[in-house]
Amino acid sequence: MGIGRIGRHLIGHRWRVRKHFPPDAMAAIERAIRAGETTHSGQVVFAVEGALDGGPLFRDQPARERALDVFAHLRIWDTARNNGVLIYLLIADRDVEIVADRGIHAKVGAAVWKAICAAMEAEFKQGRFETGVVKGIEAVSRQLAEHFPKQGAGPNELPDAPVVI
Repeated sequence: MGIGRIGRHLIGHRWRVRKHFPPDAMAAIERAIRAGETTHSGQVVFAVEGALDGGPLFRDQPARERALDVFAHLRIWDTARNNGVLIYLLIADRDVEIVADRGIHAKVGAAVWKAICAAMEAEFKQGRFETGVVKGIEAVSRQLAEHFPKQGAGPNELPDAPVVI
């Protein structure tokens, strides 16, 4: 574990989330999720974490591993059609990860998810956090609409509001 990573995580925490995602940005993200879910039967969740603390930090938990923990904790794997998708952002590491349930992942594959993450990270480097997340949600929703198009009124299995960890 590098001292630089520890420092980035200890210096700031929730204030980073508020800085990059004020209430109007969080509302726009929620609207993007809701709009996307009108086109597919999947479930999209956006979770953001300013920095790791405690055990995850001192175990040097990578962002991908943390995203998997969040995916399980939020029960995104528990959707009826196995088509839940988590977009996880760890601000301190400047890392976005997409974790997709087995139903959608089998149809889309890791390369597409990585490309969406890279496009989002490019927006973040320009300071466009809200834009990056909204574009990422739209890209994920296009994949879900292609493979799991909306068929009638189905339940909204997971909340649309962004999750702050």
